Amino acid sequence: MSAGSGSNTANNFRGAMMMVISQAAFVCNDAIMKLVSADLSLFQTIFLRGLFTTLLLGILVWYQGVKLSAVTKGDHRILSLRLVGEVGATLCYLTALFNMPIANSTAILQALPLAVTLGAALFLGEAVGWRRYSAILIGFCGVLIIVRPGAEGFNAYSFWALASVVFIVARDLATKRIASGIPSSLVALLTSIGLTITTGVLLPFSGWRPVELQSVAYLTGAGVFLVLGYLTVISAMRTGEISFVSPFRYTILIWAILLGLFVFGDVPDSWTLIGSFIVVATGIYTFYRERRLQKRDALELKRDVVAPEVLRHR
Repeated sequence: MSAGSGSNTANNFRGAMMMVISQAAFVCNDAIMKLVSADLSLFQTIFLRGLFTTLLLGILVWYQGVKLSAVTKGDHRILSLRLVGEVGATLCYLTALFNMPIANSTAILQALPLAVTLGAALFLGEAVGWRRYSAILIGFCGVLIIVRPGAEGFNAYSFWALASVVFIVARDLATKRIASGIPSSLVALLTSIGLTITTGVLLPFSGWRPVELQSVAYLTGAGVFLVLGYLTVISAMRTGEISFVSPFRYTILIWAILLGLFVFGDVPDSWTLIGSFIVVATGIYTFYRERRLQKRDALELKRDVVAPEVLRHR
């Protein structure tokens, strides 16, 4: 094995571990938010967590020496659209999370890669073949198995989780249009500021409940886990190959099931597990297929560039 391949293997392993850590951090944040929901309103939890998250991200941006001037006028509209997606996704997902088992809401969210692929095809004009369209259709069937509308045990809050997927797709498609020169930490900070201000404005509509020290400690922890998730998922995608690292996103389901079982006493039923397996399988296939097509396109581009050079030197 060459030194280069050994280096790639090590980077992929580190990237995969960072992805696993990021998903554990995200689901720990969700679990803490669900715990706090018993004592505080939805807008309170998001607002107070936002204060802690914004402070931590602000320190990070300051430490990195990032300037607000990195954001150009042309990016204001895209960042605003991204913020709308983030606000909608947060409100919808936490509404679902506070009212249904954490494993179920997390499982529904795993349809996101399929939904992003579909959204990119419909709104960004990206080419998607019949294989990936088939995977998307099968994956959404898996989501329906998890939700089971009309069946016994159906939870209407599942639709809030589905709505959050739509908003996250809008957020991620907007993210694709952000200039590469804007650091990810600055995008995260601006989003956190916007989300905190938005929920602060909405606070009068939900009322203010007394905030105890335990809730403050919980929300501080949630903010730490959220920032840890942001940083490790970015590190994972920059360290390893996307096709190798991305499927490890689905380890969040394992963490969600374990936390749901040991913290909330929720045991997912067989239909939820079957639906989750279908969503994960089709999502991994979509990652694999997209990566394979990217490699093919890269080879064709290289061939188109090299061939004229060879002919010119004959």
